[in-house]
Amino acid sequence: MSNFFKDLKVIELAGVLAGPGVGLFFAELGARVLKVENKNVGGDATRTWRLKGETENGPSAYFSAVNYKKEYLFLDLTDARERHDLLQEIADADMVISNYSSRVAEKLGMDYPTLSKINKKLIYLQLDGFANSARPAYDVVLQAETGWISMTGHSENPSKLPVALIDVLAGHQLKEGALLAIIHRMKTGEGSLVECNLEQASLAALANQATNYLMNNAVAEPIGTLHPNIAPYGDWFATADGKRIVLAVGSDKQFENLNMVLGLHLHIDEKFKTNPDRLRYRFDLRAALVPAIAKFNLADLSQKLDGAGVPFGEIKKLDAVLESPAAQEMVRTEMQGGRETKRLTGNAFKAGFL
Repeated sequence: MSNFFKDLKVIELAGVLAGPGVGLFFAELGARVLKVENKNVGGDATRTWRLKGETENGPSAYFSAVNYKKEYLFLDLTDARERHDLLQEIADADMVISNYSSRVAEKLGMDYPTLSKINKKLIYLQLDGFANSARPAYDVVLQAETGWISMTGHSENPSKLPVALIDVLAGHQLKEGALLAIIHRMKTGEGSLVECNLEQASLAALANQATNYLMNNAVAEPIGTLHPNIAPYGDWFATADGKRIVLAVGSDKQFENLNMVLGLHLHIDEKFKTNPDRLRYRFDLRAALVPAIAKFNLADLSQKLDGAGVPFGEIKKLDAVLESPAAQEMVRTEMQGGRETKRLTGNAFKAGFL
């Protein structure tokens, strides 16, 4: 673990995933992160979000995903003495991370206007649910209301993403704001308020699906793994040994090379010569590729596709993914509450100065 932020003190008033993920970022880089939890309700709600059959000993796996290398303070902030103790910690802190509603923050005296009076250099990170509403906001609510569920799975069976991706995206946005605030303080000596909400973090991540609508008035439909602009891209196929792959053919040259590997000549067929052609006749294209790919075992096909520079991926289950060398390199362990907790590091980047 790097000590890049070893002189940074962070107070985490946030629960669940997005805010604690920001705290994890700084903790993994050496900051002192004090996570404040409501002792009247047993702490962060995710401490008890256990899988069926998961041990009751120690924190849940869910909680452990974004809580690592932190100090834990179980407080009742309605108690004047305990609130005073926390304010003493905040007085010399560099940063506060909060997902308290404005009503709760003001009632407890943990809002930015109040805290900035006792610490003028404080960077206050505020995470909200919606841009213009105080409604409760959980990840699946935002996946529904910002279009993700409408685009995922198939029309007869709407699906959500199996990770709380909106929380993760919002956490990344808030981290970026935090880093800008640190630079701003280095330049001016001033603290600042940085605000982010799940709704707009989710909207910002719609990327090409948003521009497909904004520029072409095209509303994305649920098409499983398929790509709306490219083919064969996201199309999946079974191999002779029962494995499954997805293709990610993004150019005419890659499509020609795919044909070379498979012993086909679809690239000279008028129906499939260009990407717009392949999109138009996508299902005919799939019908031609299915039997050709089914002749190969995965190992042999992988070698040939790699050799020809054709992008593809094996559809792997999570156990195989997490046993890979890349994943194993990212595993971090820590004893918490008598249980060995494990998670993947939240920081996938490397830098020579770390």
